[in-house]
Amino acid sequence: MPQVVLVNPQIPPNTGNIARTCAATDTELHLVGPLGFEISDRYLKRAGLDYWPYVKLHYHESLEAFKTVHNQRGGRLLGYSVAGKTNYVSFQFQADDWLLFGSETTGLPATVLSHCDATLYIPMSQPGVRSLNLSVSVAIGLFETRRQLGYLQ
Repeated sequence: MPQVVLVNPQIPPNTGNIARTCAATDTELHLVGPLGFEISDRYLKRAGLDYWPYVKLHYHESLEAFKTVHNQRGGRLLGYSVAGKTNYVSFQFQADDWLLFGSETTGLPATVLSHCDATLYIPMSQPGVRSLNLSVSVAIGLFETRRQLGYLQ
C-alpha cells in the first residue's frame, strides 16, 4: 500500500485535510519534523474532523529518523516537486511507493530530492501559478497511485 510523507509541513489545516484523505483511503501518513505546528494544534484537529482515530499517523522527529524507518520497510521514494522530471500521470506506481511532499513554502529540499528514486510533477496550464495547495497535490498524487494499482474498485 502506498504511503504519504510530509516533510516539514507548516500549515495545520493542510495537514489536517491530508490526514482526512489518508483516513478515507486507509493510507499511512508520515510527518517528518520539524513541523510548523504542534500535533495537538486545534486547526490541525479541526481540519481532520472526527477522523483522527482512522489515521495511521507516524511522526519522525527528523529526516534521518524517517530514513531509518524507510530503510527497514523498503520501497521507492517518489518526490513531488514543481521541478520534478516526470509527469505523474505517465509514471508507473508500485504498491510499496512512498509519496513525498515538502512544505507549503519551500517544497522538498534538494537534499531530499537527490535521494528520491524519481521526482514527479503535476502539470499546470497557467505559468503564473507556482504550485497547487499541498492537500490538493497529495490527493491528486495519491488517487492516481491508487487508480493505477486498482484500489479504486
